[in-house]
Amino acid sequence: MKTHNHVMITGGGSGLGLGMALRFLKRGCRVSVLDLAISDGGQGQLDAAAGAGQTTWQFHTVDITDFNQTQAVVLAAVDALGAPDLAINSAGVIINKAFADTQPEEFRRVVDINLNGSFHFAKAVLPTMQPGSRLALVASLAGLISNYAYAAYGASKFGVVGLATTLRYEYEPQGIHISCICPPEVKTPMVAQEHADANPISLEMKALAGSLEADSACDQIVAGLDAGRWQIIPGFSGKLTAFGARYLPGPFNALMLRLIGRALRKHGMANRSV
Repeated sequence: MKTHNHVMITGGGSGLGLGMALRFLKRGCRVSVLDLAISDGGQGQLDAAAGAGQTTWQFHTVDITDFNQTQAVVLAAVDALGAPDLAINSAGVIINKAFADTQPEEFRRVVDINLNGSFHFAKAVLPTMQPGSRLALVASLAGLISNYAYAAYGASKFGVVGLATTLRYEYEPQGIHISCICPPEVKTPMVAQEHADANPISLEMKALAGSLEADSACDQIVAGLDAGRWQIIPGFSGKLTAFGARYLPGPFNALMLRLIGRALRKHGMANRSV
């Protein structure tokens, strides 16, 4: 089990980011949580984890779509707790709408948070990091194979995978390691909100890669970071889906189209845009 001096996590106020923050605090790591806001319940969990690990944590409000603000907050966190030896960008947003229903401003917002936000955080934090440290960007399995009704989300997460790949080529030779985290669906508050009004075809397709409990996903992600893995895909079904898409693209895409066609007919949508 690896212990870090300072872990910095964007999106650490809820979901996967919060789950990872709790695990690192229990190990005794000092943690900086960067997010738009944090609930009283989240603060209580972080306080309890810090007590268990006999360490400390700090919260900084940040909008990662604003580079100047992100840079200022990162530098403030570094001033308080030192340069991070693990920095994780877990901030993100999802929209589940068919392309025909997706408005330009919705597409721009998702890309601005997920992709531009990843760039902003990396741009702000990498100059503070020393050889032996690690930057991890949370993408998604949707950044490897996408999904029906994921025009905005899939495009943004494919971009995150591409960004992480480039950073790997540029920073690994300098001794700064890069990880790209690509989970399938994880049962977080963001996903619960997505399901409330998601495209029904998209929801049926999600069953292919399965859905993970947040605790299981966080445990596997942290284990992957401990092992120094470049690409981290928690869950057997997620790994199998990514394998099929990469190594058997013809059969995999034929299967996807067959399943989509079946779902369209099931929902009476075969002859109209959804």
